[in-house]
Amino acid sequence: MPVAANERRERGATIAAAEGLARRAREYLDQHPTTRITLEALARKVGASPSHLQRTFKRLVGLSPAEYSRMKRHQHFKSAMRNGRTVSEATYEAGFGSSSRAYENAVGALGMTPATYRKGGDGAEIQYAVTPSPVGRILVAWTARGLCSVKIGDSLNAVVAALRGEFPNAKLERASEVSPFAAAMLAHVTGERQEIDLPLDIRATAFQLRVWRALKAIPYGETRSYSEVAESIGAPRAARAVARACATNPVALAIPCHRVVRNDGSLGGYGFGLERKEVLLATEKRTAKERSAR
Repeated sequence: MPVAANERRERGATIAAAEGLARRAREYLDQHPTTRITLEALARKVGASPSHLQRTFKRLVGLSPAEYSRMKRHQHFKSAMRNGRTVSEATYEAGFGSSSRAYENAVGALGMTPATYRKGGDGAEIQYAVTPSPVGRILVAWTARGLCSVKIGDSLNAVVAALRGEFPNAKLERASEVSPFAAAMLAHVTGERQEIDLPLDIRATAFQLRVWRALKAIPYGETRSYSEVAESIGAPRAARAVARACATNPVALAIPCHRVVRNDGSLGGYGFGLERKEVLLATEKRTAKERSAR
């Protein structure tokens, strides 16, 4: 057999082995979301050295095993709080060592205290404005710290209902359509303003933040594939994780997840509909071309 064919075969076997290792580790963590496990113990479970598991898992998943485990505990904690558990009960069920540790981690992940999140944002003060645009009604919501949510829909009722669904008990106050937040968003959608430089009040995992920073770096009028974004953050095998990070972006347009497409150039997904994504990209491409021609 030619040497090149042997090398390709060996390389393919190496990639398959790495993917199998990461998959086994991830499946174990998924099945034990509240179990605190050391890297050494996890490595024994999946039959690898700790250092090899650490490198392989981070390269393919985009997070270290410890970061992925913390993310699963956060998800379990949020679910328990939403289902009516007390802070103490949710803390115990999620595997946090203490309520203070749960608060420390959850505030960073949720953007509010656990008790407030469990109560659907009870006590949180959020202002919002809704403005018509070429892609439908845009709702822009913000706290005293910055932009916290963007919704796009067919009607006023639809976008307000979407915001209320996330924060059912928050104090929502409708502001003027000419608020700085709404004005900046409308100017961006119509092509009058290329970038949105607004303060943000969002929380995310370390991996989500890496992806969202990469999205902000995509030039106006251009697109990148999920694989290219994964490459840019040093996680070339994490294209699917990049897609999930795009799907969970709470401030569309401000973090331009619409600029990410499939490897073949097709649009891929978009939470507010592919027609809107197509309009946004066409507007940006046309505006960028017109400005470069001046």
